[in-house]
Amino acid sequence: MTERFATALLGSPFGLTGRVKIEPFSGEEGHLLGLKKALLRLGTLEKEYTIEEVFTAPLSIKLKGIDSPEAAKTLKGSEILVPREQAAPLQEGEFYVEDLRGLEVIAGGKTIGFITDVIEGGGGFLAELLLVPGEKRLVPFRNEFFGPVDPAAGRTELLAPWILE
Repeated sequence: MTERFATALLGSPFGLTGRVKIEPFSGEEGHLLGLKKALLRLGTLEKEYTIEEVFTAPLSIKLKGIDSPEAAKTLKGSEILVPREQAAPLQEGEFYVEDLRGLEVIAGGKTIGFITDVIEGGGGFLAELLLVPGEKRLVPFRNEFFGPVDPAAGRTELLAPWILE
């Protein structure tokens, strides 16, 4: 299982002191308010910063050593990575997308493919499946189509294989 999650994206500078706006990926803000450190990832580079303060209006942070709008601008597009225990809390029946990627998908007792991603569609979430022959399909990630999801076991069941046709 993934132990670090990209939980928010740094945006534009805010003000003159080096504050940077942040946009949470989950829409949740509460888990970000108590952060003391921020591991930022921009492309393949990662760097840890001490958080001096988190602001709620607008949601933004002040990082130690980032003291001007120019310095803050260099961080735009960085992701904030947090350990699993500091990620947005899950409700019953919710999963972290990172835990779903790579799950084996079974139908009729045999492996038909793997979940490669979960994306937001107009009417809900879609699981992107890489089928054993190498084709990709999108399937609504809903209880009508998927049986119990077990990230610990690394698999789920596709209840409606006809949807792949």
